[in-house]
Amino acid sequence: MSFPRFGMLALAIALTGCASGPKFADQEASTPKLGAEQGRVYFYRTNSMLGAAIQPQVSLDGAAVGKSQPGGYFYVDTKAGNHEAATSTEVSNKLSFVIDKGETKYVRTKTSMGLMVGHVVPELVGADEAQKEIATLSYTGAAKAN
Repeated sequence: MSFPRFGMLALAIALTGCASGPKFADQEASTPKLGAEQGRVYFYRTNSMLGAAIQPQVSLDGAAVGKSQPGGYFYVDTKAGNHEAATSTEVSNKLSFVIDKGETKYVRTKTSMGLMVGHVVPELVGADEAQKEIATLSYTGAAKAN
Protein backbone atom coordinates (compact mmCIF):
# COMPACT_ATOMS: atom_id res chain seq x y z
CA MET A 1 0.00 0.00 0.00
CA SER A 2 1.43 3.39 -0.94
CA PHE A 3 2.01 6.07 1.69
CA PRO A 4 -0.80 8.41 0.46
CA ARG A 5 -3.34 5.56 0.59
CA PHE A 6 -2.11 4.51 4.01
CA GLY A 7 -2.39 8.10 5.24
CA MET A 8 -5.96 8.43 3.95
CA LEU A 9 -6.92 5.11 5.55
CA ALA A 10 -5.42 6.16 8.88
CA LEU A 11 -7.27 9.48 8.74
CA ALA A 12 -10.58 7.76 7.93
CA ILE A 13 -10.17 5.36 10.86
CA ALA A 14 -9.30 8.19 13.25
CA LEU A 15 -12.25 10.31 12.17
CA THR A 16 -14.75 7.50 12.69
CA GLY A 17 -14.00 7.68 16.40
CA CYS A 18 -14.98 11.34 16.71
CA ALA A 19 -18.26 12.32 18.31
CA SER A 20 -21.22 13.39 16.26
CA GLY A 21 -24.45 14.97 17.37
CA PRO A 22 -25.86 18.42 18.09
CA LYS A 23 -23.29 21.04 19.10
CA PHE A 24 -23.24 22.40 22.66
CA ALA A 25 -24.59 25.80 21.59
CA ASP A 26 -27.61 24.14 19.93
CA GLN A 27 -28.22 21.51 22.62
CA GLU A 28 -27.80 23.80 25.64
CA ALA A 29 -31.06 25.65 24.96
CA SER A 30 -33.02 22.40 25.40
CA THR A 31 -31.08 21.16 28.43
CA PRO A 32 -33.44 20.74 31.40
CA LYS A 33 -33.03 23.02 34.39
CA LEU A 34 -31.08 21.65 37.30
CA GLY A 35 -33.07 20.27 40.26
CA ALA A 36 -32.88 22.27 43.50
CA GLU A 37 -31.05 19.51 45.39
CA GLN A 38 -28.63 18.61 42.61
CA GLY A 39 -25.42 19.65 40.95
CA ARG A 40 -24.47 19.13 37.30
CA VAL A 41 -21.23 17.63 36.00
CA TYR A 42 -20.25 18.11 32.36
CA PHE A 43 -17.79 15.54 31.03
CA TYR A 44 -16.05 16.45 27.79
CA ARG A 45 -13.08 15.66 25.59
CA THR A 46 -11.65 18.09 23.07
CA ASN A 47 -11.26 16.98 19.49
CA SER A 48 -7.71 15.69 19.14
CA MET A 49 -6.21 13.02 16.93
CA LEU A 50 -4.00 11.87 19.83
CA GLY A 51 -5.56 8.68 21.15
CA ALA A 52 -8.77 9.10 19.14
CA ALA A 53 -9.41 5.35 19.10
CA ILE A 54 -9.19 5.15 22.90
CA GLN A 55 -12.71 5.81 24.21
CA PRO A 56 -13.15 4.32 27.67
CA GLN A 57 -16.27 4.41 29.80
CA VAL A 58 -16.54 7.29 32.24
CA SER A 59 -17.95 6.41 35.63
CA LEU A 60 -19.27 8.59 38.41
CA ASP A 61 -19.30 7.03 41.86
CA GLY A 62 -18.80 3.58 40.32
CA ALA A 63 -21.67 3.79 37.80
CA ALA A 64 -21.00 4.07 34.05
CA VAL A 65 -22.39 7.39 32.81
CA GLY A 66 -20.92 7.77 29.31
CA LYS A 67 -17.86 7.43 27.09
CA SER A 68 -14.86 9.68 26.63
CA GLN A 69 -15.17 10.47 22.93
CA PRO A 70 -12.99 12.99 21.09
CA GLY A 71 -15.05 16.08 20.27
CA GLY A 72 -17.92 15.05 22.56
CA TYR A 73 -19.58 15.99 25.82
CA PHE A 74 -22.38 14.78 28.07
CA TYR A 75 -23.65 15.72 31.50
CA VAL A 76 -24.87 14.07 34.67
CA ASP A 77 -27.12 15.59 37.32
CA THR A 78 -26.21 14.28 40.75
CA LYS A 79 -26.80 14.91 44.43
CA ALA A 80 -24.65 17.44 46.26
CA GLY A 81 -21.64 16.04 48.08
CA ASN A 82 -18.43 14.10 47.46
CA HIS A 83 -18.00 12.33 44.13
CA GLU A 84 -15.43 10.33 42.23
CA ALA A 85 -15.10 10.30 38.44
CA ALA A 86 -13.01 7.55 36.85
CA THR A 87 -11.81 6.22 33.52
CA SER A 88 -9.92 3.02 32.87
CA THR A 89 -7.71 1.68 30.09
CA GLU A 90 -4.67 -0.32 31.22
CA VAL A 91 -4.82 1.69 34.48
CA SER A 92 -7.61 3.46 36.34
CA ASN A 93 -7.52 7.23 36.63
CA LYS A 94 -9.69 8.86 39.29
CA LEU A 95 -10.72 12.37 40.21
CA SER A 96 -12.39 13.27 43.52
CA PHE A 97 -14.40 16.46 43.89
CA VAL A 98 -17.22 18.05 45.87
CA ILE A 99 -20.28 19.59 44.25
CA ASP A 100 -22.81 21.84 45.97
CA LYS A 101 -26.52 22.22 45.30
CA GLY A 102 -27.02 24.23 42.12
CA GLU A 103 -23.33 24.06 41.19
CA THR A 104 -21.92 23.05 37.81
CA LYS A 105 -18.54 21.34 37.49
CA TYR A 106 -16.61 20.57 34.32
CA VAL A 107 -14.46 17.44 33.93
CA ARG A 108 -12.23 17.24 30.88
CA THR A 109 -10.97 13.81 29.92
CA LYS A 110 -7.55 14.11 28.38
CA THR A 111 -5.35 11.50 26.72
CA SER A 112 -1.81 10.79 27.81
CA MET A 113 0.77 8.20 26.83
CA GLY A 114 0.71 4.81 28.51
CA LEU A 115 2.93 1.76 28.46
CA MET A 116 0.70 -0.40 26.23
CA VAL A 117 -2.26 1.86 25.53
CA GLY A 118 -2.95 5.54 26.02
CA HIS A 119 -4.57 6.70 29.24
CA VAL A 120 -7.60 8.93 29.53
CA VAL A 121 -7.32 11.11 32.62
CA PRO A 122 -10.21 13.10 34.15
CA GLU A 123 -9.35 16.61 35.38
CA LEU A 124 -11.42 19.48 36.79
CA VAL A 125 -11.48 22.58 34.61
CA GLY A 126 -12.63 26.08 35.55
CA ALA A 127 -15.94 27.25 34.09
CA ASP A 128 -14.47 29.94 31.82
CA GLU A 129 -11.94 27.62 30.20
CA ALA A 130 -14.42 24.73 29.94
CA GLN A 131 -17.16 26.82 28.32
CA LYS A 132 -14.72 27.94 25.62
CA GLU A 133 -13.62 24.36 24.97
CA ILE A 134 -17.07 22.77 25.09
CA ALA A 135 -18.80 25.34 22.83
CA THR A 136 -18.06 23.46 19.58
CA LEU A 137 -18.27 19.91 20.92
CA SER A 138 -21.03 17.43 20.07
CA TYR A 139 -23.55 16.05 22.54
CA THR A 140 -22.97 12.31 22.94
CA GLY A 141 -25.55 11.11 25.41
CA ALA A 142 -28.84 11.45 27.18
CA ALA A 143 -28.92 13.24 30.50
CA LYS A 144 -28.26 10.90 33.36
CA ALA A 145 -29.03 11.24 37.03
CA ASN A 146 -26.75 9.64 39.54
